[in-house]
Amino acid sequence: MRFIYSQWDDSFFKKLRDMKDLMSIFNYVLLQVNGNVELALRVMRQLQKLGVIPPEYDLEEFRRALQERKIIVMQQDRAALTRKGERQLRKDTFDEVFSQLRMSGPGEHKTAFGGGDSDEILPEKRPYSFGDEFNMLDLTGSLFNSISRTGTLGLNLTEDDLEVYDTSRSTSTATVILLDISHSMVLYGEDRITPAKQVALAFSEMILTRFPRDSLNVVLFGDFAKEVKVKDLPYAGVGPYMTNTKAGLEMARNILLRKKNANRQVFMITDGKPSMITRRNGTTYKNPMGLDPVIVNRTLDEAIICRKKRIPITTFMIADDPYLQEFVRKMTELNRGRAYFASAQNLGNYVFYDFLTHRRRSG
Repeated sequence: MRFIYSQWDDSFFKKLRDMKDLMSIFNYVLLQVNGNVELALRVMRQLQKLGVIPPEYDLEEFRRALQERKIIVMQQDRAALTRKGERQLRKDTFDEVFSQLRMSGPGEHKTAFGGGDSDEILPEKRPYSFGDEFNMLDLTGSLFNSISRTGTLGLNLTEDDLEVYDTSRSTSTATVILLDISHSMVLYGEDRITPAKQVALAFSEMILTRFPRDSLNVVLFGDFAKEVKVKDLPYAGVGPYMTNTKAGLEMARNILLRKKNANRQVFMITDGKPSMITRRNGTTYKNPMGLDPVIVNRTLDEAIICRKKRIPITTFMIADDPYLQEFVRKMTELNRGRAYFASAQNLGNYVFYDFLTHRRRSG
């Protein structure tokens, strides 16, 4: 994928100027160019010529540091991310997105349907884990753990001392991230796929490191749906694709039904209307104009099937078109899921807020 820098708008340059260091800029550009390390480094040199990156930064030294840290490696005279580099990208992205969430706070997150389930508090207790509500904390037990560990009556509580009361639901959750890679994710001069990938990477890192009992799968959907590994997310790119939402939901459902986790859910990040379906005989039907009733109804059918299988769909809609939002509201109503209408800038806040809030309810 190639970019003509003169066509990039001011928001891109403002984003880069707001970043703290070269690594943050490298990570952001790397996602824009779908994991192409050589192209990312060339872009950074061009940005330095444009004055976006200060001239005192030594980009050649930065490249050598990436190699020394084994973030990148030379393969056939070209630099590529190592496995360590892919993991570091997830971690750095998580740190950035989650720090923004902490600074902004949960705020007011309006959703079409927010559930309303309640949990029964059980007498059983378990160690505190990331995301647990502090009002579930067993203070007496936690203090006793601290005293037993230190042998003193001082209040030297650490995270390992904390215990919380369990609830009636299992803490294990199976999640599928559905990521829209249709052409509309870069249409009209707005880059929506890069922040969407940032959120998917950060969210993946949180699941893998903070909730090891959970399972996570990633599905990309454009003309068709395709499951990819978490490590492949940096390399995912938008193509000349329509939006086959039905295929994405169907693949997500089939993946989740194979899981033994008690709780299952779909997180779908999209900005466009469904514009294509695959029929049972394998043929496709496309219509990019408006909301085609054939495509819409088949997509809504899949949302209903997911509801019957107890798979809620949370849709993060990166669009402000009321016409399209009405479709999402209808799908959410039929699935009894949740819908958020977010911008590319606050998408991370919505995703993490939703996951942690409902994680606490099921933890």
